[in-house]
Amino acid sequence: MRAVFVFLGGLFALAGSPLAQAQTAPASAAAAASRPSAGPMQARAALERQDLRAQLMPRRYTTIAAEIGAKVSALPVPEGGAFRAGQVLVSYDCSLQRAQKDKAAAELEAAEQTFKANQRLEQLNSVGQLELDLSRSAVNKARAELGATEVIMAKCEVTAPFAGRIAEQRVRELQFVQPGQPLLDILDDSVLELELLVPSAWLRWLRPGGSFEVQIDETRKTYPARFTRIGARVDPVSQSVKVAAAIHGRFPELMAGMSGKVLITPPAGQ
Repeated sequence: MRAVFVFLGGLFALAGSPLAQAQTAPASAAAAASRPSAGPMQARAALERQDLRAQLMPRRYTTIAAEIGAKVSALPVPEGGAFRAGQVLVSYDCSLQRAQKDKAAAELEAAEQTFKANQRLEQLNSVGQLELDLSRSAVNKARAELGATEVIMAKCEVTAPFAGRIAEQRVRELQFVQPGQPLLDILDDSVLELELLVPSAWLRWLRPGGSFEVQIDETRKTYPARFTRIGARVDPVSQSVKVAAAIHGRFPELMAGMSGKVLITPPAGQ
């Protein structure tokens, strides 16, 4: 019996020796290497399992900035208000610019009178050619200065480039603005677009014009939509692609920034 205990103790000591651990280490490393990498595969599987989400975006939106330095005299359309294309959105107090235009117009008239007088004197050989040329150049210079002031005066009112709504007012009335300063954020909500990510495997059957539905969280309603365009590249990590769609129809309760769940079922076999 004592010999059996001695034999078993030797086996346990051998199992705990560095040689035994070295023999088991390659087996563990091989088992770990046989398991597939979890990074890109997990990202793709998560995209396929989760509900596809989409966000409503305006088709056109921009920030209008000041082109001249002046005091804001009026903001006719309030924040959130609707406007039509060509409607005045910002008016400036252009008293100084108007005075500069009147001055330029007076200088042009004086230069023209001088040039006409020199032309008459030139017929009588009473003025030199240099003076005549200088008076002609003075007319051209005054006309250019008047044109510059007219361009500035044309910027005293900021008109809407398209029909839409005021998303945010960056300035207030009676505030002095500098050239390049943001004034308004505007957007065109006549057609709301959807942006979403879909598995790249859907490219086998997804085409622009395809119809689906989207359930908007804020309204708790379902709306028809159609795919309009497909992104230019596939994300290699998640194996997804960005696509755009448009709400089919006019629904006044929808607003840019709302989001919801895409209701679409891939064709059988896809």
